[in-house]
Amino acid sequence: MKRSLLILLGALTLGSAIFAGSYFVAQRTTKMCCAKPADDLSWLQDEFHLSDQEMAQVRELHEGYMPKCAEMCAKIAAKKSELEASLGNGTNLTAEARTKMAELADLRAQCQAQMLQHFMSVSQAMPPEQGQRYLAEMKKLTLGDHEQMEQSMSGEMSHEHRH
Repeated sequence: MKRSLLILLGALTLGSAIFAGSYFVAQRTTKMCCAKPADDLSWLQDEFHLSDQEMAQVRELHEGYMPKCAEMCAKIAAKKSELEASLGNGTNLTAEARTKMAELADLRAQCQAQMLQHFMSVSQAMPPEQGQRYLAEMKKLTLGDHEQMEQSMSGEMSHEHRH
C-alpha cells in the first residue's frame, strides 16, 4: 500500500510539473508574440534585409496597391459569376460564354500586369541586389503557375516530370 501511495504521489507531482512548465512556456511565448506583432509584410524585412526606411516605403507602396488589388479581384469574381451563369446547365459552349471567357482572361491579364508593375515598384524601393531577387521571386509567383500548366499541357517538360 505504501508503495502504491508513493507511485501515485510521484505521478501527481510529475503531472503537476509538466502542467506548470507547459503553462509558463505558453505564457512566455504569448508575451513574446504580442510584444512584436507580425504583419503580412514583416517577412520582407527579414528575408531581404531591409532598413526601417526601406520597409516604410514598401509598406506605403503596398497600402497604395491594396485598393487596386481588391477592385481587380471584385471584377474577376463578378466576371466569373457571369461566365458561370452563361454556361448554365447547357452542353454546348455558346457565343456568350466564349465572350465571357475572353473577358475573364483579359481581366486576369490586366491583374497580372498590375501585380507585376507593383512588384517592380517595390523592388525599386529595395537595395538593387535584393530588389532583383525579390522581383525574380514575384515573377515566378505571378507567371510561374501558368507556365507550368502550359508546359505540362504542351509536352515541353521532360518525360520524367509528366507523370
